[in-house]
Amino acid sequence: MVFRISFLLVALLVAAAGLAPDRFEAVVRGLLAATLQYTGWMYLVVVFFTLVFMLYLAFGRLGDLRIGGDDAEPAFSGASWLAMLFAAGMGIGLVFWGAAEPVSHFFKPPEGLEPGSVPAARAAMRYAFFHWGLHPWAVYGLVGLAMAWFQYNRRGRGQVSDLLQPLLGRHHRGFAGRLVDTAAVVATAIGVATTLGFGTLQIVAGLGRLFGTPDSLPVQLTVIAVAFVLYMASSLSGVDRGIKWLSSANLVLAALLMAMVLVLGPTAFLFDVFTTSLGSYLDDLVRMSLRLSPFSGGHWVMDWTIFYWAWWISWAPFVGAFIARVSYGRTIREFVVGTVLAPSLLGFAWFSIFGGTALWLQLFSGADLGPVLESGYENVLFAVFSYLPLGATMSAIALALVAIFFVTSADSAVLVLASMSSEQPGDPPMRRRLAWGMAIALVAGTLLLAGGLGALQGLVTVSALPFALLLVLVALALRRVLVHTMQVRQRRAQRMRHALEDWLLGRPRRGEAAVGTGDTGGPPAGTP
Repeated sequence: MVFRISFLLVALLVAAAGLAPDRFEAVVRGLLAATLQYTGWMYLVVVFFTLVFMLYLAFGRLGDLRIGGDDAEPAFSGASWLAMLFAAGMGIGLVFWGAAEPVSHFFKPPEGLEPGSVPAARAAMRYAFFHWGLHPWAVYGLVGLAMAWFQYNRRGRGQVSDLLQPLLGRHHRGFAGRLVDTAAVVATAIGVATTLGFGTLQIVAGLGRLFGTPDSLPVQLTVIAVAFVLYMASSLSGVDRGIKWLSSANLVLAALLMAMVLVLGPTAFLFDVFTTSLGSYLDDLVRMSLRLSPFSGGHWVMDWTIFYWAWWISWAPFVGAFIARVSYGRTIREFVVGTVLAPSLLGFAWFSIFGGTALWLQLFSGADLGPVLESGYENVLFAVFSYLPLGATMSAIALALVAIFFVTSADSAVLVLASMSSEQPGDPPMRRRLAWGMAIALVAGTLLLAGGLGALQGLVTVSALPFALLLVLVALALRRVLVHTMQVRQRRAQRMRHALEDWLLGRPRRGEAAVGTGDTGGPPAGTP
């Protein structure tokens, strides 16, 4: 039922966007305005709560618990595990926004700063760190940890409704559970399609820069069609082959591109940007986490921060399910460090190198990236490369990186969507994978047809609202289960310690009466 209803809803979405794109875009913009006006604050509170909760799990007494049980061993090496997390969790977004977002904040800064000023540049890097740092990975980590724990430690099915079993009881398999699973599947499909839309725009921009192809809708749809063939082939090959190999190749290409820009760009300046922006980010973390602008009447936070929080939330079921699948055998502390802290540091390095280079070009080399930004966010990265040595080579590497990120994100999504809409645990059938592969390709194509980037951003913000509320319930349910597991573990350890003491001291086991004492009027011999 979950598969049929969620697939029908996605099909209706595709039909509405394809048959009446102008009307569809107007409806999405109306829903977006209402969502931001009345519930924008909720996104900020929920995501900040999620970050605090994950840090509590990592550095509290529950951090020693292990996914899969005390004797579980990790299925993947640390390097392969981090590569798959990074490719599934950020991927296309880092390449798309790595230079474009800091440049955008520089020209249209937050907090009432003067556009194009040095304070605007500092704020641009600080907010890029904020949007791609600890908060999104905390959202992914919460859902991933909950799915992994309920799947491997409590023999769950790997569905979102299983995470609410401690709160809903047997109803998690009834109507309420199906409603939760359907909302999660639809939000995931829209979130993934949004990212694939960004990737399509970036690939088309790269093709235009290298080969002169036009930036047109037919070219965009062709890119989606070719990518569909590639990610379905990778998805059908399984996690241990296609996704693992492509993720490792992606990490190598990303490291190569970062190293080239670091060496060929303003190296010392970029190191300064990293340390300064990291310190500013940590110093203002709480203020930025809860910042809205009710008195100034500005929309910057709603256009950027709340959109990002909604984007991460809509991706959380997909990325969380994928993280759960590859995180067997990790302790909770290791899991949080690996899924929240380590990827955040990689993201900080990425934005420092690409965003810092773009700002250096704008401030100190005489380059003008303003007209490029106006032509489209997807063009900024390639424009930055054009000012550096080996710019064409770096553009080709970036294009390959986006293409592989496109495939890894999509084939992971196909696998996860098929699993989330299946009642049985384990690998879903190929027909279901093929159905979801076609669905997300059609959603990405029709959303581009119905308004491009604006329609993508608006729909993902609206669709993430139900799952934002679920995040709080998932955290409460997970804590209840983990505390119970810790208490059981402590009682077991206490019984073993008492048994060892009794054996060493020659006392009868506690709770057993002494044999042969003939004393029935008092406590058994050896009882304290």
